[in-house]
Amino acid sequence: MAVTLPGYQGTAFKFSNRDLGDVISDALPYVYVIAGLSMFVMLIAGGIQLMTAAGDPARTKAGYGKITAGVVGFLLIFLSYIIMQVVETMFGVSVL
Repeated sequence: MAVTLPGYQGTAFKFSNRDLGDVISDALPYVYVIAGLSMFVMLIAGGIQLMTAAGDPARTKAGYGKITAGVVGFLLIFLSYIIMQVVETMFGVSVL
């Protein structure tokens, strides 16, 4: 027993009949947004930890560690994108 809705045509699955490269290319903008948001959260968390460390060397070091991890992770994500663009330009091969 199926229910039909007037005017509803249905939609196909977004990734049907697509290869892995197309799926990854479509997902990358979301990865960049998530990377930016996570870096922002890590910077805020590290900053709060630094402000509330009250001179405790262990908590200060942990706060700097959070800030460093956020920035390094963000840079790795975007450097990988830049490297792929350089490879595509130099060799004329579509990587993604």
